[in-house]
Amino acid sequence: MIIDTHTHLYLPEFGDNPQAAVDSAVNAGVTTMILPNVDLITIEPMRALHAQRPDVTRMAMGLHPTEVNENFKTTLDSIIENFNNFKDDYIAIGEIGIDLYWDKTFEQQQMDVFEQQARLAVENNLPIIIHCRDGLDQTLEVLGGLNDIPHGVFHSFGGTIADVEKIRKTGDFYFGINGIVTFKNSKLDQTLDTIGTDRLLIETDAPYLAPVPFRGRCNRSEYIIHTAAHIASKIGLKPEEVHDLTSINAIRLFGNRLINRNN
Repeated sequence: MIIDTHTHLYLPEFGDNPQAAVDSAVNAGVTTMILPNVDLITIEPMRALHAQRPDVTRMAMGLHPTEVNENFKTTLDSIIENFNNFKDDYIAIGEIGIDLYWDKTFEQQQMDVFEQQARLAVENNLPIIIHCRDGLDQTLEVLGGLNDIPHGVFHSFGGTIADVEKIRKTGDFYFGINGIVTFKNSKLDQTLDTIGTDRLLIETDAPYLAPVPFRGRCNRSEYIIHTAAHIASKIGLKPEEVHDLTSINAIRLFGNRLINRNN
């Protein structure tokens, strides 16, 4: 069993037939793929792809932090409305969080949107999929200010050992590791022991961040096997053991609906 806990196979990079990308992943051994939403435009293609392959895909609903702008209230209301109208279709709230890498103009708005969506997750007993780039302090500030902190995953984690420790002090979180860990100058290998095999998830974030030997190309969910193999070599396990333990972790976080083919 291999679960890609974060992939955007519905985006334009996969052309007019994204189902082919799903089929390729399944043929490579990927058993389940979680499709997190980005903004209002991505809802329709995400839902369309899931409708084509409900057996191996799952969806999450949320507003990505880089899509937060001066019109965020209207956009967020529409995101929440979609979630409320189709609650049974979603296994998580995401991807949500803080991204100050490109622009800090809407820092406070991002924090407000993140907080509202985190509260939505708590109210519905769902995990959150967190996007955090150059915004860990703000992310932890929002989480720490909640009466109930949702469980979730820091997707595309690229932080340090100190970051892992700060996050684990804040709440019960998992860490999504993708192709970044295979990059030559990445120091993620150093965090794996601190993360621990009980909080480790694997993902692709396709079409972004393809692992070596595909770095620089359009990432695909089937490439997850290369990330898993690299992690296995660093923690002294077989790739199949990494497949299994990360899948168990994913089911623990997202629930049995993740693998129940009737949903």
